[in-house]
Amino acid sequence: MINVGQKAPDFALPDQDGKEVKLSDFKDSNVILAFYPFDFSPVCTVEFGCFRDDLRELSKLNAQVLGISTDSKYCHKEFAQKLGLSFPLLSDFGKEVCKLYGTLREEGFSERAYFIIDSQGIVRFKYFMPNPGERLENRQLIEDLKKIRGTEQSEVPLD
Repeated sequence: MINVGQKAPDFALPDQDGKEVKLSDFKDSNVILAFYPFDFSPVCTVEFGCFRDDLRELSKLNAQVLGISTDSKYCHKEFAQKLGLSFPLLSDFGKEVCKLYGTLREEGFSERAYFIIDSQGIVRFKYFMPNPGERLENRQLIEDLKKIRGTEQSEVPLD
């Protein structure tokens, strides 16, 4: 289980286009790891449509969204095309990253969970949604990212 304050373990997974994506590829950005159960399920469709709609605001907060589920890259490609998603959906078909982050359910799919990782690679916030029918509102993630930004700005030495 990964805890707040801990260094986020690096991993590499294929995205919807088959390109290998590593968490460490985003070392200068904040990252939202959004684990989710299934492409095309009603809640996941709404959730990722909201990420798409809020991408500009998330980008202003130096945040990159990485969706992760146990679905195949082929399923992710269809899902991304249907929703017009421009961010990576990562296929954890082998379920190793879901196990590593503690999101794998007994049924073999990922629980809905969010890890906000800062630009130094530290897990700053995490949320688990044990009911697959529930999701966290993006407003909460945005507020958390603003807190990270405030911390980073306060660490900048003043002249």
